[in-house]
Amino acid sequence: MRLKIYNPRKNARYNYTPRYYKGKDAGNIYSFDSKFNKYKETTNAIDFGSQWAEVRKSSRTRGNREINKRLLIIIMVLVFIFLWIIDFDLSIFSNQP
Repeated sequence: MRLKIYNPRKNARYNYTPRYYKGKDAGNIYSFDSKFNKYKETTNAIDFGSQWAEVRKSSRTRGNREINKRLLIIIMVLVFIFLWIIDFDLSIFSNQP
């Protein structure tokens, strides 16, 4: 018998849709939106949340692979500088007696 002390029970997720649900494409027939509203992409200067969301969305592109390579190179250089400062002997990894 296994006891599940450390694993809390997860809530079940259900994908429920009502029987006669038609979706959200009906819209409001009394809505008088401007023809420019759908192209509006401005953010408030003090609204940091939306600016942060835009930056996160733009950073999720495949063009960031160069940044990852650059970051790895910088980390390796810093590790080697740290090993040089503490006078670490790299000869322990060689097979010469």
